[in-house]
Amino acid sequence: MDIKSVLKFYKGFPKEGINFIDIIPYLQDKDVYRELIGRIAECTTAPNIAAPEARGFLFAAPLLITSPTVHNIIPVRKSGKLPFAEGDLHEVKIVKEYGFDKLYYRESDIAAGVATDDVFEITVIDDVLATGGTAEGVAESLSKLKICRDGKQYSVRIKEFIFIVELEELGGAARLEKIAPVKSIVKL
Repeated sequence: MDIKSVLKFYKGFPKEGINFIDIIPYLQDKDVYRELIGRIAECTTAPNIAAPEARGFLFAAPLLITSPTVHNIIPVRKSGKLPFAEGDLHEVKIVKEYGFDKLYYRESDIAAGVATDDVFEITVIDDVLATGGTAEGVAESLSKLKICRDGKQYSVRIKEFIFIVELEELGGAARLEKIAPVKSIVKL
């Protein structure tokens, strides 16, 4: 199935000079969406998924049902979207192609996942890989953590990055490959 042809493009959105890639058409055809989720599942090897808001959720959550590997989703959200206990919330400062932003995740969401050999392995799944700023910020922040569960300390390792669409000319993959392998379903 040619899932690349489903994409839509909008020049000058959200600002001049940006050619916006709209992945929403993947949600408008059950067969295309099923195919896409299947391809993502084939690429995913970690039991824990970090999914940046909001489109990352759309492609990560179905893996809880379709992938025997995936057991836990770690939502990475904008400010004010995650309730948290003291010391649980972590801020990630990111540099995007549109400017600066902040995202947040909870340490307890990682601890709720699956650890193997004292490590929480995490796949970062997002919609579009442009410059790689969001994924890099999330990965670097997660990698610095030590998770305490049941009196034992675990490290966190980014196992891979998976993107629906990669804009090759922007070089985001080269930036992220320094951290972990990059897998893209569609390359433009």
